Amino acid sequence: MLKKQMESYISESVIENKIELFKEEKDYVENHKLLAEDIIIVEKENASRFTDAYIERSNKESEELISEENSAFLSQPIEYLKKNKDEFLYFESQWFGLIGVEALSLEVDDVFGTYNAMFGLKFQKKMGEVLKTYLTKELQAEIGSFSLMFNQGDGLWDVNLALDNIKGFREDMTLEEAFHLIYHFLFNLVQTIEEDM
Repeated sequence: MLKKQMESYISESVIENKIELFKEEKDYVENHKLLAEDIIIVEKENASRFTDAYIERSNKESEELISEENSAFLSQPIEYLKKNKDEFLYFESQWFGLIGVEALSLEVDDVFGTYNAMFGLKFQKKMGEVLKTYLTKELQAEIGSFSLMFNQGDGLWDVNLALDNIKGFREDMTLEEAFHLIYHFLFNLVQTIEEDM
C-alpha cells in the first residue's frame, strides 16, 4: 500500500524534473528506486509538514467541538493535554493519509496518565499478528502501551498507543514534535510490515 501511495504522490508532485520530499519519504523513494535518475529531490524541512493539517479540540466526554485550530496551535507544549485532561485533539493530514492512517486523535489517558494516540490503520485483518509483534517490540510492551482491535465495519485496525513508550518521546516536546514523532513511528511501522509481506 505504501509503495502504491508513494508512486501516486510522485506522479502528482514531480514538476520540471524536481520533487520536494520530507526525509521519511525521500529515504523511502531512494531505497525503493521509485524515481527516474534525472529527477532531483529537494528535501523539505519538517517544520512545514503539518501546516495544512485540520485540527479540532473537543470535549472527551461529550465529543462536543470546543474549537478548530490552525497549525500555530501545534507550538503548544504537549503538556497542554495534561493541563486540559477533559480535551482531546482530532488531527487530519494528507501525510497520515499517505501511510494509511485515518482519524488520528491525541489525549491524556485518565487511568495511566500517558499521552495516547488513537487512529484507524488500513491493514488487512490477517496482518494482526505482524502488527502486534511490531508494536510489542517497539513499545517495550509495558501494560497499557498499546491496544489493537480489528474493526470489521470499517475494515481498519483500531490502534491506541502510548506515546510515552515511543523512542524519542520527551515530556517537554511541543504538539508539533509529538505529531512528527507519531508520523515517523507509523511510517516505519507501515514500511517494515509492507517489506515483510
